[in-house]
Amino acid sequence: MPAPNLPGHLVTTPQISVRGVIFDMDGLLLDSETLAMEALICAGRDLGYDLTLAFCKRMIGVPEDGCAALLRDAFGNAFPSEQFFALQAEHLRRFISDGRLAVKPGVVALLDLLDARHIPRAIATSSGRDRTEDQLRRVALIDRFDAIVSRDDVTRGKPAPDPYLVAASRIGVAPELCLALEDSTNGAHAALAAGMRVIVVPDMIEPTEEIREKALAIVSDLAVVQDYLMRYAR
Repeated sequence: MPAPNLPGHLVTTPQISVRGVIFDMDGLLLDSETLAMEALICAGRDLGYDLTLAFCKRMIGVPEDGCAALLRDAFGNAFPSEQFFALQAEHLRRFISDGRLAVKPGVVALLDLLDARHIPRAIATSSGRDRTEDQLRRVALIDRFDAIVSRDDVTRGKPAPDPYLVAASRIGVAPELCLALEDSTNGAHAALAAGMRVIVVPDMIEPTEEIREKALAIVSDLAVVQDYLMRYAR
């Protein structure tokens, strides 16, 4: 049966069956990037630095060490990165404790479909292990994944392919048989470098022209991903 939301080329072009799905977390599973941006700005203000939203968006999908490099480039080598990230984490915890963290639309239905099709799935995130597990518990998603790969589990974070390669290994599916779901450019680069198909669901930043050319599709929401998996998940 035709999937009305599916881009035409994904219907007319032969597709390899999907045997595993790897999810990004922030901005893809969880509506957390707006909270993270607010926490970054608050942490900068605490330390006397004016971080704009545009600057903070450059850190989306970037591991902490990469964010520290961006901050040093912008504010000098004396920028107190360790204190800054501790304050940012404190603000973010407060926002989440206030009940502001939400699951993105379409996530639960998509996971239900994967359950019905017996498709293994994992998370590959640039967030640390403690934060990842805490946030997934708060939204009752932690038990819905077969593996979780955090920044703490790999030597190189995104845009290196390591998080996606480790995630595929842990669910026992070859990378070329996995579908990666991302919202950020760095994450899409990581999944593509791992040899995976990538569908991008933009959140706070628009994909680059390179990602538009290389991604399987750029779609508006996870309902379109569900249509794709209804056709091709085996």
